[in-house]
Amino acid sequence: MFENPTSEQAGLWAQVVTLWDMAVRRDVESIVKALHPDYSGWVTGTDRPHDAQAAIAAVGPSSPQIRRYDLKPLHVAILDGVAGVAHYAYEAEVDAGEDHTQTVAGRWTEMYLRKNGAWQMVSRRA
Repeated sequence: MFENPTSEQAGLWAQVVTLWDMAVRRDVESIVKALHPDYSGWVTGTDRPHDAQAAIAAVGPSSPQIRRYDLKPLHVAILDGVAGVAHYAYEAEVDAGEDHTQTVAGRWTEMYLRKNGAWQMVSRRA
């Protein structure tokens, strides 16, 4: 992780990793709970932001299965104890058809809101 994270930064980073683990398991029920109902995100190559339902579908059974991933936190900020921003680099191996995988890599910025003590993702930007 980055140098000397506070407990709040470490907690938010743990939520980022947990969401990736949920995606690997295709744990749609937990992902629904982890996204704010008014979530709005953006993925490179798309012509408009997507909503929570599209984000959930992106990790559901009809999407490419994530086989492995590696995350590198670049910066995690906590704002007034209720908002958080996580910037990180990722590399993942995903199914790309019969019997082969593809490695994808990039950077994400994710925004979170703390509700009832838990971090909910409100937005993502590639």
